[in-house]
Amino acid sequence: MISVHLHGQRFQVRAAAVILHAGCALLHRAPGDGYWALPGGRVEVGEEASATIVREMREELGEEVECGRLLHVAENFFDLAGRRNHEIGFYFLVSLPEDSPHLDKARSYRGIESHLDLEFRWFPITELAAVNLRPTFLPASLAADPLVFSHAIQREYP
Repeated sequence: MISVHLHGQRFQVRAAAVILHAGCALLHRAPGDGYWALPGGRVEVGEEASATIVREMREELGEEVECGRLLHVAENFFDLAGRRNHEIGFYFLVSLPEDSPHLDKARSYRGIESHLDLEFRWFPITELAAVNLRPTFLPASLAADPLVFSHAIQREYP
């Protein structure tokens, strides 16, 4: 996976799935996290970012998804667990199958990876501004109508 430590910072390349359905967005978080994020993961060396999405959704939810167009490219600078991070993120529109059991908005879901107990939950797009969603440019960008491509630079430290 593309994640290296340089000059006291972690640099990584991440691909994230923007999964929207019936006015809601599917988010996830790890145990103990005080924030929510879009599902996805680190890109592996030699792997296309869109292929990362398909692999991660298979690993995390057991779903075969359709990865659509690139929606955002983000340069994200943030602190996590006392370490500075510099992340390049590729955010793709993604569709779950029409018969997916994960389309039920009334419940939360547990990821299927044995080493990481992820919680998945649907949130109304109109309420994302009240959710601690990272990176913080996402609530406004996901509420845009129509959704348009953007390049975001998110800095939580100078």
